[in-house]
Amino acid sequence: MALLLLVLLSLGGGMVWNASADPVVRRLSFKVKGWPAGAPPMRLVLLSDVHVAGPDNPPARVARIVAQVNAHKPDLVLIAGDFVSEKRMATQWFDAPAAIAPLGALRARHGVIAVLGNHDHWFGAKRVRVALAAAGIRVIDNGAERVGPLAIGGVDDDFTDHARLPEALSALREAKGIPVLLSHSPDVVPEVPDWVPLILAGHTHCGQIVLPWYGAIATASRSGERFRCGVVRAGAHTVIVTAGIGTSILPFRLGAPSDYWIIDIGQSPA
Repeated sequence: MALLLLVLLSLGGGMVWNASADPVVRRLSFKVKGWPAGAPPMRLVLLSDVHVAGPDNPPARVARIVAQVNAHKPDLVLIAGDFVSEKRMATQWFDAPAAIAPLGALRARHGVIAVLGNHDHWFGAKRVRVALAAAGIRVIDNGAERVGPLAIGGVDDDFTDHARLPEALSALREAKGIPVLLSHSPDVVPEVPDWVPLILAGHTHCGQIVLPWYGAIATASRSGERFRCGVVRAGAHTVIVTAGIGTSILPFRLGAPSDYWIIDIGQSPA
């Protein structure tokens, strides 16, 4: 029994260490038609699932990640929701202002845009929105905003039934830029029309705990493994699903390290 307890403690400690490690930086060069002739590419950074809480992701770790993101000199930072955490196994909880404040140091030429996630709604969407505004982060609720050559559409959380995809798509068309859709959950993808080439999401944590010979314990997605992680080609869409930088329910990661994405988007070759 003592040996079993020691093994379990060691395994748990290792998974907390994995969750606390610096996120993996993943990259994609994405070429689109219609990019303005001679215009330089734009660098987007995709973050998600911040879930600020101890022991794995206190504000100090978020501040360190923010400094790393700034070093990439992004043109635009996109955050796909779930800023707060109320996980039961946390060693320390933070209110919305304390959780979100480190993100106020993000620096990008076109600023920071976000959508809300399911935990933000469970925690209190109004409080989260106020904290995001104080940090200089713009929230798109089922709408869109023109940013340089891009039109950024934002879909509110599908998991808690706050997504209004037709509204977001209508606003995205009216913005008259190259469409990029930001959604907390990738479950909206099957309903997105082909004219949206790039969809960015989080929510799944890439499984968070992925066991050898078994796979992910859970994906929190109606599509199961389909949109669990990474770059997924879905018809005319390129979908990027990030593992996020925090954890949900348990402060553990195994086989699904935290990450964020750098996406350099520019002109498609003729």
